[in-house]
Amino acid sequence: MSRLDPLFAPRGIAVVGASRDPSKLGAVMARSLRAFPGTVVGVNPRDADPAAARYAGVAEAASAAGPIDLAVLCVPASVSAAALTDAAAGGARAVLVCSGGYAEAGGPGVAYQRELVAAAVDAGIALLGPNTSGFLDPARALTATFVPGVASVPPGPVAVVAASGGVNHALAFLLAEAGLGVSLAVGLGNAVDVGAPDVLGHLAADDRTRVVALHVESVDDGPALVAAVRAASARVPVVALVVGRNDVAEFARSHTGALATSWRTTRAALRSAGAVLVDDERALVDAVTALSVLRLPPSAGPAVGVVTAQAGPGLLHVDGLRGRGVPVPAFSAATVSRLGELLPPLTYQANPVDTGRPGPGFGSVLAAVAADPGIDLVSAYALSEPDALDLPGVVDPAAGPLVVGLGGPAEQVRPQRQALRDLGVPSLTSPAALTTAVVALIDDARAQARASAAPPVAPAVVDLPSGELDEDAAKTLLGRLGVRTPPRRACHDRAAAHRALAELPGPLAVKLLDARVVHKSDVGGVHLGVRDAVELDAALDALEGLGAGRFLLESMAPPGVDLLAGASRDAVFGPIVLLGLGGVVAEALADVAVAPATGSPEDAGALADELAGRALLDGFRGGPVADRAALGAVLVALGGVLLARPELESVEINPLRVTVDGLIALDAVVTLREEEHRV
Repeated sequence: MSRLDPLFAPRGIAVVGASRDPSKLGAVMARSLRAFPGTVVGVNPRDADPAAARYAGVAEAASAAGPIDLAVLCVPASVSAAALTDAAAGGARAVLVCSGGYAEAGGPGVAYQRELVAAAVDAGIALLGPNTSGFLDPARALTATFVPGVASVPPGPVAVVAASGGVNHALAFLLAEAGLGVSLAVGLGNAVDVGAPDVLGHLAADDRTRVVALHVESVDDGPALVAAVRAASARVPVVALVVGRNDVAEFARSHTGALATSWRTTRAALRSAGAVLVDDERALVDAVTALSVLRLPPSAGPAVGVVTAQAGPGLLHVDGLRGRGVPVPAFSAATVSRLGELLPPLTYQANPVDTGRPGPGFGSVLAAVAADPGIDLVSAYALSEPDALDLPGVVDPAAGPLVVGLGGPAEQVRPQRQALRDLGVPSLTSPAALTTAVVALIDDARAQARASAAPPVAPAVVDLPSGELDEDAAKTLLGRLGVRTPPRRACHDRAAAHRALAELPGPLAVKLLDARVVHKSDVGGVHLGVRDAVELDAALDALEGLGAGRFLLESMAPPGVDLLAGASRDAVFGPIVLLGLGGVVAEALADVAVAPATGSPEDAGALADELAGRALLDGFRGGPVADRAALGAVLVALGGVLLARPELESVEINPLRVTVDGLIALDAVVTLREEEHRV
């Protein structure tokens, strides 16, 4: 038996705090549970009435009515720990705590929550909540929530795991509206015991669930969540909506850690674990609509063939697909020939195919596109025209994977959508929804392919440079990691600086060398284009005026595109790598992409394609082209040194310049853990 079986599949339920007052939480909860076929009793020590199935304690209720597995606590926070202890003594193995006033409220609520958790640990009982509206399992007629209206949500293939009880209910209603329904829908609340990893683990063995909708607000245990998503997505797709896009972090000594907000890092970690990511609740419903019916096999790059009966909606759909990086390739010559036989001359017979209007030959067109050897999924859009086309009637499920967008009057479209669903064909309501669904199917196939790939090689342990971890030491470390840096000299006095001027290829960058000063350009600590002794002395005078006693001279790099590449230690998920546009652009635009440090070089290099400014890396206006494999190697090396050296907090290259001769690191910062703050 799973630890959560008494919670989600109880034999009997006790509502602690049951009340005669119909407006009280306990009374509302009791009404919600009326349809449950097992035992449901009330507990109220101040108003016991066995004739009304209301008892003084859980033990008395169990003695009179049978085993009680789940106690639903609808009592004030101040007495909840005592109520939990009483429930455990009466045989309950799980509690749902719906009341608020705990840590989320501050003040005495913090102590109330601590006492509640301690009581649950002492009793060995599973605790959902507090501060949650509960959960529902329609197939079991189990509506353990104080929102009775969700009893109308039908059983279905989608499990909802939501940080918020309100979001849990909102998604349940949206899924019902989409004709789906839920297998289990859980609001976690404060999640002091039962959290998302626990529920995902429970769902991994639930045959009724075909896809999981995961809503995340904050994460306490990153590795546990990642492991749970990875295990669940091995059996069913997991679609994740992460809240917090607009986190604003203070810039600290390292841009890497500040730019890797919790939202970015959480999304990156969930993606690496196999989750499909969406941006809002509507997209979440559209994605699970598709994935609850259809799951493509693992593939690094599934390609889509598009068929539309109306050109305008089809163009919206294809534009959305290409904007999301979904391949919509040209058809083979044989497919083009076959389409020419099926369609009138004035129709568009490339990819996408526009049939002009829906007609009896629409199914043959779908089959022809599905048969193309370069196509893995067919996506079709049509407006409902019953006199011209019975779309479910012409679909051949054996032809290949198909997803459909179908527009029209709701009463006309609803039965067609259900008929398509019965054929194993997901059906969406609009071009945008169809795009979301197709992208979700493609992303899931790619995630499966990544999961089946060989694990990355363990990072090599490298020795850290001795002494102060200034820029020279940081670049020495980069050299040991195989990252190229410009020729340089660390100079302890002016005489050494002049010798370096004679030895290094010019022109030179002359920098203040002090581990306490990270952002040197902000304090005037960098002088560029130094070519002779006069210019060098002027630069040294200025640096000495800042208090500098040591200098770094290095040859200036050729022009190119500057990137920020770094690795930092996230407090929740551990080491991560980050890539973004470099220099001041990193701070101004926050155009960055993040991935766990444990990923492959291919995944790390692909971060470049997530940047809004990625066109700058592909030869923009004759500029250099960034080698994705080389970028991936640099990022994996940076992440690997954090994995291998726990004393390091972060390693950052800013800028890492993309040149015609390859990548070159122009500045670097290495930060130790628990080190005092530096400017």
